[in-house]
Amino acid sequence: MSLQSKRELEVTRRKLSDLQRLHDATVAEAGEKTYARELTLRSLKKTINQLKEEIARFEAKSVTTISDE
Repeated sequence: MSLQSKRELEVTRRKLSDLQRLHDATVAEAGEKTYARELTLRSLKKTINQLKEEIARFEAKSVTTISDE
């Protein structure tokens, strides 16, 4: 997926923030470290990293476009 507009960027940043809060809450919750919990954390981290990459690509493309003008 590739971000195409500032609106998509805003939505992606909100999703990223929500996922980071969910990840932090999952890490902080008391209880034993189960296999399912570890898989959940791994999946959340992977999605968080993907969203960060999409944001970085969009911002880099935006800076390149502005400097080309």
